[in-house]
Amino acid sequence: MPFAQLIIGPPGSGKSTYCSGMHQFLSAIGRKSSIVNLDPANERTNYPCAIDIRSLITLDEIMQDEELGPNGGVLWALEELESQWEWLEGGLKGLGALHLTDSYCLTLPSLYISTLLLSLRSMLQLDLPHLNVLTKIDNLSSYGPLPFDLEFYTEAQDLSDILPHLLDENPVMRHPKFEGLNTTVIELVEDFGLVGFETLVVEDKKSMMTLLQAIDRAGGYAFGGAEGANDTIWQVSVREGMKGLNARDVQERWIDRKEEFDEMERKELEEEAARASGAVGAVDGGEGGEEEDEEMEAMRREMPDSGVKIVRKQ
Repeated sequence: MPFAQLIIGPPGSGKSTYCSGMHQFLSAIGRKSSIVNLDPANERTNYPCAIDIRSLITLDEIMQDEELGPNGGVLWALEELESQWEWLEGGLKGLGALHLTDSYCLTLPSLYISTLLLSLRSMLQLDLPHLNVLTKIDNLSSYGPLPFDLEFYTEAQDLSDILPHLLDENPVMRHPKFEGLNTTVIELVEDFGLVGFETLVVEDKKSMMTLLQAIDRAGGYAFGGAEGANDTIWQVSVREGMKGLNARDVQERWIDRKEEFDEMERKELEEEAARASGAVGAVDGGEGGEEEDEEMEAMRREMPDSGVKIVRKQ
């Protein structure tokens, strides 16, 4: 049974970057993947598309033929896709939604509250296994200090604590009608108790692995045989050697000590490059020369075996 991720999110949230990064990551750990492009306005992709809505219609064609603007053209394209549903339906079983949002939304209380409401609405309307993801976490440290630790935003609990900061953001928010509206929105989100966030730095393999583990649990991939793996729920339950990143780990790596960790990784890359060129250690790279390869191998062991062997051309 195929498993699929439906990637949604506002413009600039990193959807195309995520698709490209996840496709490369899955290939690196030996899992088959295909990308379906449902965006008629996505003119250039740096990843292969197994199914592409642009083979049916493009946004430029719609705007020209139907005399519509960009937003109307996208809606028209979705209606066209609905009429051609059989073209798509066969490849979209085991579907789960991944809602991406730029982590910049954490810098302003009003943006964060809007994100909470949009995320909740998406979860209720799509009625699919659903994960909300804060992307571009590595940029957060450049925006200035946040009033709360990252865990407050990812857990979305005790949201009333953010209201005083919302009032400080804009004096208009002190008007009784806005204050009441914001309180109601926060209570609505808390009453449903559905919204929470994963985090992502698409260039970081540990971040990608942590998110992929969450996706596999949400979509059911982790709880049964897939791609010939024949994993049972019992095998999955004892496969706990690979520890993912929690919000506190992400806070330390990408916010509190980002420059320190960046420098450590830079030195490690330099040492690895030196070993590869034979400048340091023995011909085989020395005792510690395979640290990165061992880490990727550990990740592969933690994922269900795809049954696919990757052979790279020389």
